[in-house]
Parts: sequence; structure tokens; C-alpha cells
Amino acid sequence: MDVEGSSTLSGNGAQSVESRSRPVRRHLDDAVYQFTQQNLPACKPVLTPAWVISMFMLIGVIFIPIGLLCLYASESVIEIVDRYDTDCVPDNFKSQKVAYIKDSSVTKNCTRYLKVPKYMKAPIYIYYQLDNYYQNHRRYVKSRSDKQLLHGLKYNDTSSCNPEGENNGLPIVPCGLIAWSLFNDTYSFFRGEYAIKVNRKNIAWRSDREHKFAKDVYPINFQSGFLIGGATLNPNIPLSDQEDLIVWMRTAALPTFRKLYGRIEVDLEEDDLIMVDLVNNYNTYSFGGRKKLVLSTTSWLGGRNNFLGMSYIAVGSSFIFLAFVFLLLHMKNPRPYGDTKVSWNWKGMSN
Repeated sequence: MDVEGSSTLSGNGAQSVESRSRPVRRHLDDAVYQFTQQNLPACKPVLTPAWVISMFMLIGVIFIPIGLLCLYASESVIEIVDRYDTDCVPDNFKSQKVAYIKDSSVTKNCTRYLKVPKYMKAPIYIYYQLDNYYQNHRRYVKSRSDKQLLHGLKYNDTSSCNPEGENNGLPIVPCGLIAWSLFNDTYSFFRGEYAIKVNRKNIAWRSDREHKFAKDVYPINFQSGFLIGGATLNPNIPLSDQEDLIVWMRTAALPTFRKLYGRIEVDLEEDDLIMVDLVNNYNTYSFGGRKKLVLSTTSWLGGRNNFLGMSYIAVGSSFIFLAFVFLLLHMKNPRPYGDTKVSWNWKGMSN
């Protein structure tokens, strides 16, 4: 009797557990059914002509003022751009520019004069611009060792840096074509008889200085081979403080790019005549490149770039134009609204 009673109780317990699980399973099945049949609660806006036209018009009205604001900020930036690679070649080398740049016995000093078109408020950023220079070439981009920049000679694998991985059996630090081709033109600025100080600190990204270039790694065996690429590096200064190198190692995505050289921290008045003493060392003549010196102020949007403002205006104008097209089409050929809630119980279908 006790055995039968215990079995009866266990049977009742199993039935109660099963009875409790049935609503859960049924609810789960209902949820799966609603999901697969797309019957779950959702926002389903009805795209009536009035709603579509209003939204297109609203987007256009918002985008065009934003574009005008961006254009105003861009146009408020004052820029001085001077191409000097051609004018700084002596007359007797005009037809032999490559020979000129490779001849170390020929002086590379050059003087340029820049007239300030409008008042330029400090800080004034100095850039060098290179055209037709493909830093994004696959072999060029890969020719570096990020681990070596962090660990120095502790990381011996420089195979990714070829052909500038070793020299005379010794590793090169920093290795690779990017570092080897470091830009080496220099600029000095004068206003009248007085030199204008150029601040060359903090021109590189802080994240690059602190996390990609080590403070205890120094240049070793750099630019000591037969073929010299670009600038040399001070072997007594760690890579984290070689900001020219850090700026150059952040390769550009486009063949025309600017890189920060320094900052002028005094205001320049309108019609000031700035004398620039530069040294035209860098070889862009071998591949038809161009070099420019750029002085620029900034706005809350950055440097001068009309693309963002023009894009906003173009998109906003397109939306307003389409809104008027839709409005005319709707007025010319109006259509009655359909049933927003599809029903299968229409009287016409029941017959």
C-alpha cells in the first residue's frame, strides 16, 4: 500500500510539473509563431504622400543651414600655399632636376617671400604638402616594424622592412622604407629682421608618442648605407621624441597629403611680408612629385575643406527638389488612400 501510495504521489507530481510546463511551452510556441509570421508588435509607419513630402522637406531645411554653416567656417580659414619645388631649382639645372637634387655639392638653400592676405590669428599651422606621392602603396605601407618601434633590438625580425631591414649585417632602427624616406626639407621664417619662432613640439598624435614609439628605443645604424633616402635622426634622442618621424610614419591614404611641420604662435598682420629660408633637400623630381609650403589658421571645424559643407547643401537641395516633384505629382494625379489595415473580411471577397 505504501509503495502504491508513493507511486501515486510521484505520478501526481509529474503530472503537475507537466501541467505547469504546458503553458510555458504554449507561450513559447506562440512567440515563435508570431515571430515567423511577422505578427510581433512593431512600428509600421504608413508612408502617405503628405508624410513623405513633409519628411523630405524637413531634411532639406535642416541640411542646407548646416552646410552653409560648415562653408562659412571653412571660408573663415586663412591659407597661404606656396609651391617651391620648381622655383628653387637653379636656372642651369632646370632641365636636370634629378641631377640637381642628387648633387650634394650644389647648395639647396632657397628664399621665398609670402604676403599675408588677411589677419592670421595664432596658432598658425605650418604644413608641407606633397602631391603625386603614393604613401598608400602596398609594399611601402608594409615596409615597417611596429614591434621594433616599441622594443628596439629586443625584436630581431626585420623581414617586413626589406629592403631597409639591415645594413652591413646590423639591424636598422627604425627599419623600413617609410622611415628611410623621411621628409627632410627645413624652413625658417622671418618678419623683417626678426626671426619667427616655430614650435615643433606636440605635432604628433599623443597616442602615437605614448603607445607606438618607445621612450627607451634610439635610432641605430639609420641612414648609414650607400643609398640615403631622406632625413637623418639624432641617435641620442629616443623615438618617442622624434616627432618628425612619428608624423611621417602615419602614412597618408591619398596621393596628395599634408603633414604638420610646426606652429607659429604669434599673430600675423594683413600685408605682412614673411621671408622663408628653406633647404630644398627632398627628392620629388624622380617621380614627378610636387612640394608646397602651407600656412593655415583653423576654425571650430578644422582646416579649410569645403567638401563637408557642399555635401550637406547638395543633399539638402536634392531632398527639397524631390519634395516639390512628389508634391506636383500628387497634385496632378491624386490617388485615394488604401486601407492601412489589410483585412481579409471584405464583403466583396465573401461573395
